[in-house]
Amino acid sequence: MYSTLIVARMEPGSAEEVAELFRAFDSGQTPHLMGTRRRELFSYRGLYFHLQDFDGEDGGGRIQSARTDPRFVRISEDLKPHIEAYDPATWRSPADAMARRFYHWSAS
Repeated sequence: MYSTLIVARMEPGSAEEVAELFRAFDSGQTPHLMGTRRRELFSYRGLYFHLQDFDGEDGGGRIQSARTDPRFVRISEDLKPHIEAYDPATWRSPADAMARRFYHWSAS
């Protein structure tokens, strides 16, 4: 399994609208095409955390492939009023907002 954690800034009071956008997006085919197994959204003091688990080890490649899908483009546009890059000066793609995992443990 491959996991990503995107960190960004979220407009106060936007959590329910962001959740609704993802409910609609996740009810379609795009998450399945990307190999998404799980998505969790968190907020903390104006920050937004987007955790995704993917099938296999190439989730990053699948995300890159999906970036041109019209449904992916649409949700990206729909999220703009609610979600802003953590550091807009350096953001070019979702990869620029991904946290780097430096420790992992799981039960055997």
